[in-house]
Amino acid sequence: MADVERPGAQEWVPEGAGIPKLRTAAEACRGCELWRDATQVVFSDGSASARMVLVGEQPGDREDIEGEPFVGPAGRILSEALEAAGIDREGVYLTNAVKHFRFERRGKRRIHEKPGVAHVEACAPWLEAELRVVRPAVAVALGATAARALLQRPVRIGETRGQVIEGADPQGTPVLVTVHPASLLRLRDQQDRAAAFQAFVGDLERARELIG
Repeated sequence: MADVERPGAQEWVPEGAGIPKLRTAAEACRGCELWRDATQVVFSDGSASARMVLVGEQPGDREDIEGEPFVGPAGRILSEALEAAGIDREGVYLTNAVKHFRFERRGKRRIHEKPGVAHVEACAPWLEAELRVVRPAVAVALGATAARALLQRPVRIGETRGQVIEGADPQGTPVLVTVHPASLLRLRDQQDRAAAFQAFVGDLERARELIG
């Protein structure tokens, strides 16, 4: 795929819009080239009054097809972890740093390709608008791409995991950094995966404490 060719999504973001209007407007966004190959924009899911926002990297193959975030294998891990942490998935706001699926086609398969920094920056106006509307007590960065989007700087998960950092948005939303649930799927050893799952649940429990 080509590099980002446009300056970003700002011209497509309606000023002062609520989540429904933002979601509709995002369908027309041409802030980068990813819309060309994706099935559709995948905006968000959840209540605009949520106290917790969870931000992932980008939609995956299943999300691209269904048009909703976190409905694929990583989404199932996230749902299980939220339940284990005592958090109602229906009560959180789910979104991604990048709203279109970036992939490499191999035959009939579409293989996930990490979005570039330019894609994150191009899509930043959408995430900023979402945070302005929701005004959460905490934003959970699921992985390094999400952390970069929220903090507007490179982030090493091993150095920042579990920390609460003031976000770069105008409200200074507190950001708790953790892993992306997809990282658990890559662990083949069952004991390693179980330990990683419990650590992930622990991070979500801390986020729950922050919302009271």
